[in-house]
Amino acid sequence: MKIIVAAGGTAGHINPALAIAQHIKSKHPQAEIMFVGRKEGMEYGLVTKAGYPFCHMEVTGFQRRLTLNNIKRNFITVKNLLFASSKAKKIINDFKPDLVIGTGGYVSGPILLQAAKMGIRTAIHEQNAFAGVTNKLLSKKVDYVFVATEKAAQYMAYPEKCIVCGNPVREEISTVDVAASRARLGVEGKTVVLSFGGSLGARRLNDAMKVLALHNKDRKDIVHYHVVGRYDEGEFVNYLKENNIEQSENLQVFEYLYDIPKYMAAADILITRCGALTIAEIACMGKASILIPSPNVAENHQYHNGKVLADMGAAVLIEEKDLNADSIVAAFESMYSDITKTKQMGQLAKQAHKADCLDIIYNNLNLQTGN
Repeated sequence: MKIIVAAGGTAGHINPALAIAQHIKSKHPQAEIMFVGRKEGMEYGLVTKAGYPFCHMEVTGFQRRLTLNNIKRNFITVKNLLFASSKAKKIINDFKPDLVIGTGGYVSGPILLQAAKMGIRTAIHEQNAFAGVTNKLLSKKVDYVFVATEKAAQYMAYPEKCIVCGNPVREEISTVDVAASRARLGVEGKTVVLSFGGSLGARRLNDAMKVLALHNKDRKDIVHYHVVGRYDEGEFVNYLKENNIEQSENLQVFEYLYDIPKYMAAADILITRCGALTIAEIACMGKASILIPSPNVAENHQYHNGKVLADMGAAVLIEEKDLNADSIVAAFESMYSDITKTKQMGQLAKQAHKADCLDIIYNNLNLQTGN
């Protein structure tokens, strides 16, 4: 069995691809799986670290804001697109796959379209509640369309063709122990808050957490872990100093958390963005959350991701246009003041988790008799 997996752009596209590949390999150790993506993108590092062969294919998107630099980038995009079909055909002819799977990113488009044109079995997985443009187009051509939520199916060309499977989550998320994590962090008997905006950080979320740090300054029954991200450059810590707020066992600030599953497991309340995999991990762990979707994403898909949990009563959703000192404090107080209700929100979130996601994908691909 030979499979090509096309994924790129963000970890939200790449990690599901890796999870699907690993699941197939666990069933078919002899299967040959090759990834296709941008060598300059983060997929190259993640895929090669996982031990899979990687084929480079440069495909980029158009920049809508017209600056001199973006005009140059758009010229390169046009050049890449002109050669995309022939490059995809060569990759497929050389590898001769039995199946081609795409999980998002610009590179998925030409590879999946060419494979479908050549009569090779094709499948896509859409992580977001609001499907991306590439996957919307591909859904008309491919054999299998896997979506994370029922809502995502509504935005596809043929909703009846969609198979709802959820999003794959990392093994360390699904197996982490809550009691052990709280014990290791020494936070038994306290309300634990974890806030983060991704590896680079999110300025508006960081600003909201400054407000919360000041609001909770004298509360000793709260432990707040905040991840500022790489772009913060000390601004958050400087704010704490200016307002006489000391880092202590009750407030700890990190640029990045390598062991974030432990902190997520220990938390009572998560405050974060609404990336598709973050939402999946929140659901897997059964955590109450305050969700602040980024408005700077295609089709405002983070809002739709977060709304899935908010509509279930499992999360409080605050759009950036409504994010201010009053709204973040009110959302936090509603959870902090009624921990029983907060735990119930976490239980509702758990209902959105599909533990059999990878099995659904595998079984529907009919790979059981593969080599």
